[in-house]
Amino acid sequence: MFSLRKDPDTLRRDVLASLVVFLVALPLCVGIAVASGVPAELGLITGIVGGLVVGALPGSALQVSGPAAGLTVLVFEAVQEFGLGALGAIVLATGLLQLALGALGIGRWFQAISVSVVQGMLAGIGLVLLFGQLYTMAGVKQPRSGPEKITGIPELAADIATGSRTLTAFAVGAGTIVVLVLWKKAPSALRTVPAPLAAVALATATTASAGLPVAHVEVRGLLEAVQPPGAEAFTALAGLAALSTVLAFTLIASAESLFSAAAVDRMHDGPRTDYNKELMAQGVGNTLCGALGALPMTAVIVRSATNVQAGARTALSRFLHGAWLLLFAALLPAAIGIIPLAALAGVLIHAGCKLIPVKELIPLWRNQRGEAVVLAVTALAIVTTNMFEGVLLGLLLAVLKAAWETSRVHLQVHEPSCGPGPLVVTLTGNATFLRLPHILDTLEKLPAHRNAELDLSQLHHLDHACRTALDTWAERHSTPAEALTEVPTSRAP
Repeated sequence: MFSLRKDPDTLRRDVLASLVVFLVALPLCVGIAVASGVPAELGLITGIVGGLVVGALPGSALQVSGPAAGLTVLVFEAVQEFGLGALGAIVLATGLLQLALGALGIGRWFQAISVSVVQGMLAGIGLVLLFGQLYTMAGVKQPRSGPEKITGIPELAADIATGSRTLTAFAVGAGTIVVLVLWKKAPSALRTVPAPLAAVALATATTASAGLPVAHVEVRGLLEAVQPPGAEAFTALAGLAALSTVLAFTLIASAESLFSAAAVDRMHDGPRTDYNKELMAQGVGNTLCGALGALPMTAVIVRSATNVQAGARTALSRFLHGAWLLLFAALLPAAIGIIPLAALAGVLIHAGCKLIPVKELIPLWRNQRGEAVVLAVTALAIVTTNMFEGVLLGLLLAVLKAAWETSRVHLQVHEPSCGPGPLVVTLTGNATFLRLPHILDTLEKLPAHRNAELDLSQLHHLDHACRTALDTWAERHSTPAEALTEVPTSRAP
């Protein structure tokens, strides 16, 4: 828990930083909720819990938690498959699993996840967000699957070109994106207002003053939106599909939170993150969000970076940002209802594009082609299948890549040092089943009329498959006497 006994300068910095983070978080909380197919208030509830609860727990002092664009696609799929009532049970189970992983000290292990898999995951999410929110920006219902969203774009373009309402809504969203992109070039006095808030405010003012026929966010009220999961929701968790969704939520939310913590640690000189405590803090937050029927939370890098750049010194800033969200939701709920959906879609499209590491792809391809392939395959798998299967495929590919790169083996053939005798084949490195075809192909090219002796003393690792195959080969290429006296060099180090 943070201390309220601060010097005036630190207190002032934390309060100002909390206001900046609140202004950034407000449109994102609402937009992510709408894009996830749930009431807008549920995004605010998750943001409030991320500030008031997780913000007061130990872990990472300056990173901010709340609903994240990285989970939007997964939440949308879960709501479509299991219903809104089951979302709370899934999120609650995710939180309990995170608590267990943190208590077992697994937090550090998430740093072992390949960066390419995480980048591919975020790129896949960004692509699905991009293609999906294009439909929302035009006021058209988006297809459910990723391939359908992509193949339906020509028809969407025709609808926009021929329909006045779709064209109007799309223009509002496009204008929002333009403001987001160009805001960094605005005068410094204007840039004190965060770009997402400015873009949404301008879009809202334009549509209201011009009376444009666009859809707006539906408002239910904060208390009315709270839907604690019932017994039937927990019964649904017994199915394999629901359990795989819980695992996907846990993996993605935990990985994103801990990778965000590592990035935030590089931005400031304050205390470093305790990864297990941070994982448990995220678990507490998700458990509470699940009990309230709200969206899942993660630590989010955009709001966290804003917090650091705004001058935050302690955890008080992230706590206060949750308090400002609560005050806004309680005192000004009607303000949410005048926000055009197209503007929020524009914010999400802009956020989705930022998840795609376009600038890093070419250098990565030049220097680490294997990593680039893992990234691309993970992203495409998420777009064409779903989040869980895409991430699993990416992890499997990363493990296979690592196994292939570490199983390097080199063969050298030596003539006997004195007089006639068998050839000596020395193997160095790591002999695993992945390199067995290469090893046997090289050995089969040796002269058929010469006996050979294998020297395995220089190997760092020899697995069972290679040992069996090499012993068999040595027996076939040696006389019985040699098989007994010389093949014993076919030994593990």
